[in-house]
Amino acid sequence: MATVTTPTAAPRSVAPTPETPAWARWANHHRKWLFAAPAMVFVAALIVVPLAWTLYLSLTDAEGSVRAESEFVGARNYLDVLSDTDRFWPAVGRTVAFTGVALLFEVVLGMAVALLLWRPFRGQRWVRVAILLPLVATPVAVGMMWRLIFDPNIGLANQVLAWIGIGPQPWLAGQHSALPTTIFIDIWQWTPMVVLILLAGLTSLSDEPQEAARIDGASSWQRFWHVTLPLLMPTVVVAILLRGIDALKTFDILYATKGRGGGSFHEVETLNVYAYGLSFDYNEYGVSSTVLILFFLIIIGSMWALTYRRKEARR
Repeated sequence: MATVTTPTAAPRSVAPTPETPAWARWANHHRKWLFAAPAMVFVAALIVVPLAWTLYLSLTDAEGSVRAESEFVGARNYLDVLSDTDRFWPAVGRTVAFTGVALLFEVVLGMAVALLLWRPFRGQRWVRVAILLPLVATPVAVGMMWRLIFDPNIGLANQVLAWIGIGPQPWLAGQHSALPTTIFIDIWQWTPMVVLILLAGLTSLSDEPQEAARIDGASSWQRFWHVTLPLLMPTVVVAILLRGIDALKTFDILYATKGRGGGSFHEVETLNVYAYGLSFDYNEYGVSSTVLILFFLIIIGSMWALTYRRKEARR
């Protein structure tokens, strides 16, 4: 019986795939950085260029106009500013006092309000909206509003005190009461921001540790101190970091309530207000740039300390 053989097809030649260029492989491997590079360069330019220009001005005797001829004086401005015990160091003290006291009350009150809003209750939505109302207005508008409330003659604050038999207070007009009053205004406006941050952290916590502590017989305070607060500490550090840096740079509330120089006796003159006065009231751009560079170093140091504390809280 004859066998039938079928002819086999000749194998097709496969075209070799072109080799990917080395630059294409490198770009594909680093694509996440390449896509983000334009935005990073733009943001870096917005930070580096003004900072470099301010640093240059701080080493000159520029005054009158930033385009006027100026001479390089080196570290003379820094020596003059650091030896200024009349304006610079008191401004540093007010900046630290304003930031520290405001931040302490905002974190404590923010924690208390966040704990109250943590568990659902009737009308919770309306209470949250009411608490967030201070954040709606701009700081300048808030400052002008409280300036009218604390007016020594026609202000509502002294009228309320008169109803309960207390004499009028100077509030913003007093040399020793102006700084505490501006701190109160800052607390009133920015405590809701801390409430938002801490409330977000509380809602992300698991209920299991709370239930275990409750079964073991722990009281409400013990559960908060030994369970809730340690778990919430990274969020607390974030709130301190964000609000602390913002409080250090406070300017608008102070200027809206007290005006130039932080008042007649510079009673609320912080570093921001001091540098603004040097620049726009006296046109001493070299000295004001020196103050701003020193202020920038203070902010960077504060950020580093709080960031380090946040890493320790995570461990």
